[in-house]
Amino acid sequence: MPMRVAIVSPEHEVWSGEADMVIARTTEGEIGVLPRHVPMLGVLVPEGEVRIKAAGREITAAVDGGFISVTHEGVSILAEQASLS
Repeated sequence: MPMRVAIVSPEHEVWSGEADMVIARTTEGEIGVLPRHVPMLGVLVPEGEVRIKAAGREITAAVDGGFISVTHEGVSILAEQASLS
């Protein structure tokens, strides 16, 4: 069962959709999030990237700071700056 994922910056929504896994680098280290992951909040590293595995493909977004929020509803990446790579 996929989870809902959204990557947003102050200017616009960069990407949203269903995903099987999200991988992000936080100040605590790299994390992988699968559906039904325990809720958490993490601080993204400056000049990092987020990888999203969805429907057999991988989407990569460059993110510069911000947060990753994992809830029972899905994953939100709230970045100071973000763009698809």
